[in-house]
Amino acid sequence: MTTFKTHSAGYLANHMARLFAKALAESIRPLGLAPAQFMVLLELWREDGVTQKHLVERLDVEQATMASTLARMERDGFIERRPDPADARARIIHLTGRARELEQAALAEARQVNRRALAGFPEEEAEQLLAGMRRVISSLSDKPAEPGLPVSPNPVD
Repeated sequence: MTTFKTHSAGYLANHMARLFAKALAESIRPLGLAPAQFMVLLELWREDGVTQKHLVERLDVEQATMASTLARMERDGFIERRPDPADARARIIHLTGRARELEQAALAEARQVNRRALAGFPEEEAEQLLAGMRRVISSLSDKPAEPGLPVSPNPVD
């Protein structure tokens, strides 16, 4: 007998996301990071010196959620907010030295979580799964899938 839970892409994706978040949280906790902070850092390691609005759009989160995450990151010494010379109302988010120093260790932890999650998959199946996930994200989002996203068992490479 099949059940909705075992045959619902949404249910399974949500369950998988919670398990990934839990595994990532356990893995990066010793670095002083939480999963929401890690996601912001991924964006800032890629492009430092962006606005809060940019991060909200890139990570597809609510403004209030981002504000709370950034406040915690500033308190913990991972980011600095500086005035935007082009817009007196805006602040530019910059990485601190502490955040830069964590990049390699945090990425290594995330890679390990991904390897663990995909351990039972041959490389070709892992690539198909990741490609399928990107297609679902593209289908459900307002914008097309980000070009050049990696198709590998180590998606943070």
